Amino acid sequence: MSGFFSRVARAAWLEPELYEEIEADHGATTQALLVVLLSALASAVGALGEVRPPGGLGGAGVIPVFVVAVVAALLAWLVEALVAFGVGAWILPERQTEADAGQLLRAVGFSSAPGLLRVFGAIPLLGPAVFILTGLWMLVAMVVAVRQTLDYTSTWRALAVAVVAWGAYLALTLVLVGFPRA
Repeated sequence: MSGFFSRVARAAWLEPELYEEIEADHGATTQALLVVLLSALASAVGALGEVRPPGGLGGAGVIPVFVVAVVAALLAWLVEALVAFGVGAWILPERQTEADAGQLLRAVGFSSAPGLLRVFGAIPLLGPAVFILTGLWMLVAMVVAVRQTLDYTSTWRALAVAVVAWGAYLALTLVLVGFPRA
């Protein structure tokens, strides 16, 4: 398991070589899933009482909030990876771009590693800052993941793909989990 935690740390530290490694390792899909799940749980802990899931589930107790957070994270991960694949490999490919959806699924999963720090959002007064900073960090990790996985030479192209995919991720997450309370 130490290999897993090393990969998570390397993903959070934005090591391009890690994303190349993940791209080639078909066995890393389960690890990517675990990163997404742990990030979702950290977000749920950090945001307890701060988000209102649709249908009033937030008022029904802690367990439904965690269930909604995990289901939303899994769906959003799939959508984000598929959008990144579609836009990056079909709409904005570079000459040398060669990837499949599984490669993007793994890389995008690991790009959520900074989300593990969202558990610190539960600290009073730090919550919003933690979520904003980790959100931006996750976007930067997504850019690195996209650039390496799609073999881009242009960081700007990777940024464009990541922003579109991340927008789909955010939109789906807000629909499924709810908007922060005012």
